[in-house]
Amino acid sequence: MNRIKFFILSFVIIFFASCNSDKAETKNEHGWITNLEDAYKIAKKENKHVFVLFTGSDWCPPCKKLHHDIFETEQFEKFAENNLILVELDFPRKKENKLSPEQTKYNQNLSRKFHVRGFPSVIMFDANGKELNRWVGYRPSDVQTMIGKYKEAMK
Repeated sequence: MNRIKFFILSFVIIFFASCNSDKAETKNEHGWITNLEDAYKIAKKENKHVFVLFTGSDWCPPCKKLHHDIFETEQFEKFAENNLILVELDFPRKKENKLSPEQTKYNQNLSRKFHVRGFPSVIMFDANGKELNRWVGYRPSDVQTMIGKYKEAMK
């Protein structure tokens, strides 16, 4: 009887460990990953591009508009699901939206590394980390035009 219990317990532990291994990346409330290294791993595995958004989610009007007009649309969500690993590196200012000290430092380091000079900034990478294109700021546009720009960068 003890061998059966041991076998069942072992199976359960292995099963849950394997279920969680692909979900190890940290995601924010929008479902975007908040760790670039995790994104590269997933992109390689799924043969996708990495789409990194540097944003000031709670204070930057163009950031909010880009999110609303483009990223929250069904068209973009379908496009992203098939082609992109989405990464959001946020720089909130309001106390209630404050990130952990570790995430804040991580985001600041990547902002310096990639010479981010304005918000929003979007950088598209291939799965190996090669920068393909970047867009700084947001001029209101329709979602199909923006998806077209993103597709062009992926060629």
